[in-house]
Amino acid sequence: MKIGIIGLGRMGMNMAKRLLQNHDVVVYNRTKEKVEEIKKEGAIDSYSLEEFVEKLESPRIIWLMLPAGEITDNNIDNLIPLLNKGDIIIDGANTYYKDDLRRAEKLQKHGIHYVDAGVSGGVWGLKEGYCTMVGGEKEIFEYIEPILKTLAPKDGYLYCGPTGAGHFVKMVHNGIEYGLMEAYGEGFELLKASKYGEELDLYKVAHLWNQGSVIRSWLLELLEDAFKEDNNLDEIQGYVEDSGEARWTVLEAVETGVSVPIISNSLFKRFQSRQKDVFSDKVVAALRREFGGHAVYKKSEDVKSNIAGAGKVQAANPDEKFRR
Repeated sequence: MKIGIIGLGRMGMNMAKRLLQNHDVVVYNRTKEKVEEIKKEGAIDSYSLEEFVEKLESPRIIWLMLPAGEITDNNIDNLIPLLNKGDIIIDGANTYYKDDLRRAEKLQKHGIHYVDAGVSGGVWGLKEGYCTMVGGEKEIFEYIEPILKTLAPKDGYLYCGPTGAGHFVKMVHNGIEYGLMEAYGEGFELLKASKYGEELDLYKVAHLWNQGSVIRSWLLELLEDAFKEDNNLDEIQGYVEDSGEARWTVLEAVETGVSVPIISNSLFKRFQSRQKDVFSDKVVAALRREFGGHAVYKKSEDVKSNIAGAGKVQAANPDEKFRR
C-alpha cells in the first residue's frame, strides 16, 4: 500500500521507517531536513501539502503524527480542500477522544473518513513495534489493516470501536502508565530513605526484581538501565511534565463516577514535581527518558526559563541499548 506521513518527530520518523519495510511512504514535514533524512532510506519526499497529496493514490491514506490539538486541527483544515471523497485521515497523536468526535463529523461532510489511532511504543517502536488502538468505521479499519500489521508487533493492534474509541483506550492506557511509574518511584524512594539506603545498589535491586519477581516489567528494565548509568539519579531534576491524557482520564472518571485514586494521585504528584525535587520524581523523569526519549533536566537548570531546550540531559538512544 501507499501511505502518507505528516510529521517526522520522534515517533513519526521511526513509524515511517518501519512502514518502509512493506509499503511506499510519502513524507512531509515542516522542516525539510527530516524529509531529506528519510528520503535516503527510500521514502518519497514532498515539500508542500499540495505536492504531498499529489504523490498519493486514491483513496489516499494520510497518517498525522503531529502534536495534539491546534496543530493537528490546522493541518486537517489545510488538507480538506486538497482531498477527495473516500480519502482517509488517521490521527496518531495523543488526542482527546472528544476532539475525534468533532473532527469526524466535520470530515464526514466532505466525504473524508477519519480514524483515531492511539499509539504506544515511544522511541523503541521502530524495533519492537507500535501497540496501536484504533477507532472509527470498521470497514476503514479493515482497509488500512495491512499498515497496522506492519507497524505493530504480533497481536499488537486492535479495533476498539467507533470514532474516539482508539484514543479513549490510549487515554486510559496512559493513566495506568502514570500509576505504574509513580509506584516504582515511591518504592525506590522508600529504599533510598531507609537505614539500608546508603548500602543498597538500586541498579542491582532493579535487576534482581526483573528476574522472575511479580513486579518485573519493561518499565523496570528501563529503570534498571537508568540506575546503571547513575545509581542516585544525581544528574536528573525531578521535574515531570504531563501530556494531558491522565488529566482527561481523571475528568472521565469524575463524569462517570469511577474511583481512580492511584491514577489521580500520580497526576497530582506530577504537579508537585514542579514545586520541589524529590527522588520519586527523579525516577519518573528517568523512566520517561528511557522509554520515550523525553529530555530530562539537569539539577542545576532553571527549568521554567529553559523549558524549550537548553541544558537537557541526553535522552536514551534505542539503537545503542535495546531491551525486550
